[in-house]
Amino acid sequence: MFDHLGWSELIVLAIVGLIVLGPERLPKAASDAAKMLRQLRAMARNATADLKAELGPEMADLDLASLHPRRIMSDAFWDDDKPATAPSTKAYTPLTAGETPPYDLDAT
Repeated sequence: MFDHLGWSELIVLAIVGLIVLGPERLPKAASDAAKMLRQLRAMARNATADLKAELGPEMADLDLASLHPRRIMSDAFWDDDKPATAPSTKAYTPLTAGETPPYDLDAT
């Protein structure tokens, strides 16, 4: 969660919190913030569990993280295992010797 925050930024935030809230109220504010974060995480877990329960057993193995737009785009651009284009459903038969290829006047 704090991947982009370094120690210096955390120390500055603690000093600002100490100045703004004071030494008496800072521990209470930190514990309230931690409690709120735990409640938000629990709500998110419950929401995903409720969503999977509502979708039914056929969607039980649904990975909701795979539906994030950033992951969809990275899979589309960086996944080499998938074909670049969708496979065609039209079957082609090879031409026999001496056979001329089909020509469509409307298409040219």
